[in-house]
Amino acid sequence: MAAESFRVNVTVPAEYKEKLARLAERTHAREGTLASSLLIRALDEADPEPAHIAELLDRIPGAWERIDRGLEQARRGQTIPLDEL
Repeated sequence: MAAESFRVNVTVPAEYKEKLARLAERTHAREGTLASSLLIRALDEADPEPAHIAELLDRIPGAWERIDRGLEQARRGQTIPLDEL
């Protein structure tokens, strides 16, 4: 593992939370540790080609709807300037 690391917060649907809990129980690991290991493995196996990344992003449930909602909110001025974050 790299000397430096960073924290990522991930939200998953309830059915995946339940599956993660079952896997963690079977492997005697903490859910967060197991989730981190699974994410690292998925990233290692991900194909970095742009076309494949685009296909992967297109399969995220609700992604296009969230993009549309964000664009509409931006058009209405319902945003926070970056320097205010």
